[in-house]
Amino acid sequence: MEHVLFSDGDAKKISWVIQTNNSRVEQKREHPDIYFDKVSDQQSKYISLHVGLFWGIGTFIIKNQDTVKLVLDDKIMFEHLTSNKKSPDEFIEKRTFSIRQLIKQRKLKIQYKLVIPNNT
Repeated sequence: MEHVLFSDGDAKKISWVIQTNNSRVEQKREHPDIYFDKVSDQQSKYISLHVGLFWGIGTFIIKNQDTVKLVLDDKIMFEHLTSNKKSPDEFIEKRTFSIRQLIKQRKLKIQYKLVIPNNT
């Protein structure tokens, strides 16, 4: 099965969308107190990607060996996830470890796509 996962976040909330064939599931969450107004927008995007992927697996939308296209709108995040380079941000490195662990455990086939937001 093939899925497209969009995720986003800021200092106050995270959100994600999983598209599969003709199905589209949207989720939004406010950050818990431990993160609320304490993480950067970029850190929040990693949280959102991790939670969205985990949620998709936990709700049986994403299954073992599925293909997941991760659509990212942050060039630094895209370059970080598509390479083996380390981030200087320890928080981001911990989220990246968890994301890669999920991918490996579930034998997911990951494709990355960078989209540039239109700020008009």
